Amino acid sequence: MNRKVKLLRKTKETVIKLNLNLDGKGKSKITTTIPFFDHMLDLLVFHSGIDLLLNAKGDTEVDEHHLIEDLGISLGIAFNKALKNKRGIVRYAEVLTPMDESLSYVAIDICGRGYLSYKIKFFPEYKKSNFDYNLIKEFLVAFVNNAKITLHIKVLEGENNHHICESVFKSLGRVIKKAIFIDTKRIPSSKGVL
Repeated sequence: MNRKVKLLRKTKETVIKLNLNLDGKGKSKITTTIPFFDHMLDLLVFHSGIDLLLNAKGDTEVDEHHLIEDLGISLGIAFNKALKNKRGIVRYAEVLTPMDESLSYVAIDICGRGYLSYKIKFFPEYKKSNFDYNLIKEFLVAFVNNAKITLHIKVLEGENNHHICESVFKSLGRVIKKAIFIDTKRIPSSKGVL
C-alpha cells in the first residue's frame, strides 16, 4: 500500500513543503524556523513511525500564529490524503504518556469528522521559552479539522510547559501509530465508509 503524499501550500503569509509517508520508520527532517516546534514535530514523527520531510517559513516577524496554524492545516490535509479510503486501519486508539511530572491522555478516532476536545493548561509564569504555548491549540484545531479526525487530549498532571508539550506530542504520535496500523482489509465502519 502506498500511503505517501507530497504537498505544497503557499499563501501570502506562509510557504510549506512536505513529504509524508505513513509507512515510514519515524524519520524526520523538519525546518519551520521555530526551533521549539521543530522539536515537538520531531517527537510526533518519531513516536508515530511515519516519515516527514518538512520545510516551512512564514511571517514570523509579525507573529508565529500564521505559520503554526498553516502547519496544522498542511499536515492535516496530507494525513487525510495519505490515508486514502482508510481501508484496513485500526481507526481507534488511546494512550497515556508520562514525561517526568507530566502525564497526558490522548484518544483518536479516524472517522472523517474533525473534532478536538482540548484539556491542556499551560502556566503563564513559566518563562523558560519565548514560545507562545497557546499556539499548540491553534495547531491541533487546524490539524484535526483538515485530517478529519476526532481527537481528545487531556493533560492529567504537569507543572513544566515544555514537559507538558512533550507528553502531548509523544502521545499524539503514539495514537497515530496505533490507529493507522493496517490489521484487516475491511473499512472499519459499520457504514462501510469513513
